Amino acid sequence: MIAKIASQTRKLGRTGPEVFPIALGCMGMSGMYGPAEEPESLATIHAAIDAGVNLIDTGDFYGMGHNEMLIGRALHFQREDVLLSVKFGAQRGPDGAWLGYDARPAAVKTALAYTLKRLGTDYIDIYRPARLDPHVPIEDTVGAIAEMVKAGYVRHIGLSEVGPETIRRAAKVHPIVDLQIEYSLVSRGPEESIFPVLEELGIGLTAYAVLSRGLLSSSKPAAAGDFRARLPRFSGENIARNQALVARLGEIAAGKGIAPAQLAIAWALARRNWIVPVMGARTRKQLAETLGALKVHLSADEMAQIEAAVPAGSVAGTRYDAHQMQVLDSEK
Repeated sequence: MIAKIASQTRKLGRTGPEVFPIALGCMGMSGMYGPAEEPESLATIHAAIDAGVNLIDTGDFYGMGHNEMLIGRALHFQREDVLLSVKFGAQRGPDGAWLGYDARPAAVKTALAYTLKRLGTDYIDIYRPARLDPHVPIEDTVGAIAEMVKAGYVRHIGLSEVGPETIRRAAKVHPIVDLQIEYSLVSRGPEESIFPVLEELGIGLTAYAVLSRGLLSSSKPAAAGDFRARLPRFSGENIARNQALVARLGEIAAGKGIAPAQLAIAWALARRNWIVPVMGARTRKQLAETLGALKVHLSADEMAQIEAAVPAGSVAGTRYDAHQMQVLDSEK
């Protein structure tokens, strides 16, 4: 059992809730990284809540609804103990194929209705489009969520993987509490143009893939059902080059007597006090290691040492395939 952890909370933006400094991302519990043990998934969610984690992240397209139903079962008697962050809009076929995005106002409300049913709740704490729908103005999408806020079905509005212009336009329609985006030692793109906008507008950051989907913890794609096998950073010559970066990180971690994953998480926490890593622990063992990062304190010299060992832009391969990189609003 993981004991309750006393840790200073972080606020999601100027208008958002206070949250534990690490959130639990549940995507990996619904097949994205290969098979998952459902009893262990449930036990991990409960252990996270017991430790103090109060922000749980999911998407209605994770396992075509499986992830929401799993969380709904886990939170049957603990709904008021957590904040639920839900992404919507990604379209999938019966075979699991990705079919694009739909963030039209009617689709927003329909997706929310099914999410509420699957989660067994009457409100969502933070609701966000998973991506920018290129065919729908962000004002229309955020406006539809704002109507759901007024109706009491949503408490706060977030964004995901969008760039500076889209963030500004969305914030003019309704206060935005956080942007969810990939951010890690080897994915530092948001720092240049997105971070300044977040700081200016008072918007928090929930960072996913802080371990670059397991790359920084030396995790390897499973034999079957693991989408990482198709990602450039885990493919071909790239993986060998990236393992050299991971080895350097491992040396620094060993010098501090901690795991490389804990060092990478501690680095992200230290970069800004408004960053909340969304960690995809699938087991209680992974969760315990993740939460151990909260005990790691890095000096300015140690931060510089880490960034010198793993310089920005040094990773081989993009974070998604070429098509995804081309359509991501956050990369424009």
